[in-house]
Amino acid sequence: MMQLWRSAYVIARRDFTAVVLSRTFILFLLGPLLPILIGMAFGGLGDRISNTDLRPTVGVAMSPADQAALERAHDLLAHRMGDQSLPRLRPAPMSPAPQVQLTRSDSDMVAILTGTLAHPVLTGKVEDLDKLQGDIGLLSTAALAERSLKFVTVQRHEVADSRGAQAQARLLIGRIAQVVMFFLTILLAGMILSNLVEEKTNKIIEILAAAVPVDAIFLGKLMAMLAMSFVGIAFWGGTAFAIFAVLHGGGGGSLPAPAIGWPMFLILSVLYFAMAYTLLGSLFLGIGAQAATVREVQTLNMPITMAQMLIFFFASYAVDHMGAPAEVAACIFPFSSPFAMIARAAQDATLWPHLVALLWQASFVALIIRVGVLLFRRHVMQSGGRWWKRLFRPATG
Repeated sequence: MMQLWRSAYVIARRDFTAVVLSRTFILFLLGPLLPILIGMAFGGLGDRISNTDLRPTVGVAMSPADQAALERAHDLLAHRMGDQSLPRLRPAPMSPAPQVQLTRSDSDMVAILTGTLAHPVLTGKVEDLDKLQGDIGLLSTAALAERSLKFVTVQRHEVADSRGAQAQARLLIGRIAQVVMFFLTILLAGMILSNLVEEKTNKIIEILAAAVPVDAIFLGKLMAMLAMSFVGIAFWGGTAFAIFAVLHGGGGGSLPAPAIGWPMFLILSVLYFAMAYTLLGSLFLGIGAQAATVREVQTLNMPITMAQMLIFFFASYAVDHMGAPAEVAACIFPFSSPFAMIARAAQDATLWPHLVALLWQASFVALIIRVGVLLFRRHVMQSGGRWWKRLFRPATG
């Protein structure tokens, strides 16, 4: 067993240095940051566009009392509904022919409101009236209600803690952890599919198989890709933290603590990401090892991605069904177990299920690697006979 791990370490070190010390790895690190920078740029542009007031302007040619009541109703409703949800109101001179004001070259009003609050009259083009009629009716109703109804003030009674709010916050933490783990897994694990194709094409795999056990090759490649993933996550996480610190000046609000506590939650997040990555990675390594060309790998990529999405949806559904059969099944099923268990860590402080889950997931990683090795021997290297008879035998060269 020690010989297997030493050989796996040699393979892992070889693959890790070959990837991390290459120039393309810098592009790999910068790749996920480019969409973020582009999103920030377009977000700033979107803010400028949204800050531009595109609301239609309605001229109010009513008595001063009605106009003041309409303005108060507008301010009250805009405070609750949003300023952009209602048209702008602007005082207009009272005239027996309001349509004349709409035809003036310096006018920016699309309609004129005349009459009274009880019987408002809106003058404008048909398409503008269709858009504004409901808003003006709402404003007039609210202005009339102010005269006959008393606005009720809600008395506040503040508390330091709320179990319902705490449960919702922990549920949100679990969902965010799931999304982040899934995003990182689907971003990083897919590269393992083509890991062995080039070495099979160049016959390098035959040299490696003659020097070390095939189990060590698979295990070493998986360890190398996992270590490379942690390098990428450390870089992206450090960059995100630096940007957050600059934007918020290090004064961000306190985050609600998960049920198991932040230190243990972060440790479990790293462990469950490693398990999710190695579970999918070992499966991808076994499947990709059967492919003969890059084209076959690309063909396999779509159904594998769809399967990952189904697994994530299954685990995501189980988040707010703690203790239900679906949640228990998601915790037991190996490929959804890391996602379901990290959500459980956010909502339940019990520690022993995580130890059991980690051992359960690690055993499946070993099983999948072993099956992949035997299938690789049988179908690629044309040796080994019936693979299921050698499933639990010690690894050999």
